[in-house]
Amino acid sequence: MNDTFDLIVIGGGSGGVACARRAAHHGARVALIEAVRVGGTCVLRGCVPKKLLMYAAQIGDTLREAAGYGWQLPERASFDMAAWQAAKARELQRLEGIYRELLSTSGVTFIEGAARLDGPGCVQIGPRRLRAPHILLATGASPVRDSIPGIAGCPTSDELLDLEALPAQAAVVGAGYIAVEFASMLARLGVEVTLLYRDRLPLRGFDESLRTRAAEALEAAGVTLMPGLAPLSLTHDTSGRWSLQLPNGQALQRRWVLNATGRRPNSAGLGLDSVGIVADARHAVPVDARGHTQAAGVYAIGDLTARHNLTPVAIAEGRTLADALFADGDAALGLERVATAVFMLPPIASVGPTELQAIAQGHTLDVFEADFRPMRTAFVGGTERCYMKLLVDAADDRVLGLHMLGADAPEIVQSLAVALQAAATKADFDRTVAVHPTIAEEWVLMRTPARNVAAAAPA
Repeated sequence: MNDTFDLIVIGGGSGGVACARRAAHHGARVALIEAVRVGGTCVLRGCVPKKLLMYAAQIGDTLREAAGYGWQLPERASFDMAAWQAAKARELQRLEGIYRELLSTSGVTFIEGAARLDGPGCVQIGPRRLRAPHILLATGASPVRDSIPGIAGCPTSDELLDLEALPAQAAVVGAGYIAVEFASMLARLGVEVTLLYRDRLPLRGFDESLRTRAAEALEAAGVTLMPGLAPLSLTHDTSGRWSLQLPNGQALQRRWVLNATGRRPNSAGLGLDSVGIVADARHAVPVDARGHTQAAGVYAIGDLTARHNLTPVAIAEGRTLADALFADGDAALGLERVATAVFMLPPIASVGPTELQAIAQGHTLDVFEADFRPMRTAFVGGTERCYMKLLVDAADDRVLGLHMLGADAPEIVQSLAVALQAAATKADFDRTVAVHPTIAEEWVLMRTPARNVAAAAPA
């Protein structure tokens, strides 16, 4: 058996698969090693099943609105988590089959097993030893299970997505993407949800206007917010009840607790020390702008590097690396304007800097805003709102960033990200004729700034 390759990829998630296939397309002899299932977090434990659950919750909203649109439905509709679970399992099996087929048809050698580095240019899988001048680490990240004393026994998003039945009550600990998304969905699926977090608002890192409105939307969905009250510790009694000890001296009792306190790069057990790589304090593998690690011929992408923990970024990093190694492509990937979304209900999406970031970067801003009830909601007397913010550099009219909360925000912002990548100006937006009636038309109808903000003074 010839165990010498041009490229060995450790990790069968979206980024690893993308790099392996692109390298094979360029004629490289590639091996991809995966210990569990092909597809990675996004396909098997994250983006895809999460969004399928979001669709389930969204359909519940539609059913509640149906009467306002003239539909006569049974008085009480119910959600069957077990039925959803079975359908999800079938879909993920189908997607994993597609991933395996893509690797096969691309000419990539797929090897099942746990791999580790074993010196320069070598990878060990049990008794088998592979060699290659180029080795890519793409092992992703996993939920943190030791962030708070006692939280190790709590389910994470991995276990939530495998539930056969939903709890009546849930405490969600955290305030990032995962915490906010599942708090929003669970509440709409009939669970009494309490969200506990350290900061005054959820979604640290997003624009302040979005954070404020996200909190309002969560409360409108019935989520009880407890800012500044992330538990200090958790205990679990023999009856199955969790007790969350809070900073104010009180204790919150819940039967079910979701640990959504973050994710940690899967760098343990990779044999990094055998090639001189030292993980940082976050357990991430340090890389430069090209994905090169401290060891010659060893590269890392995706969540393992803890730079931009987004599936499309990992895919782009993998393809860019393959092009650079085997087709003389560009060595570095520009990540200045990466769009992102939070699939709560209503969803959030952003591209470009927040208002505070743009000011800190030295931009004087014209800030345009729209805040309204969409036609669909207003027609049935609903209260859900849509919010849009456009940040424009007052000096050259260039659109720096845009932020949205509302129906279809991820789809709309994905399209507008192209305009930002092409350095569109506010005048370009103004010259664009609207499609009416749509939510998205508001982006080209905002004419008067809500405010003008001066750049921050140099430190």
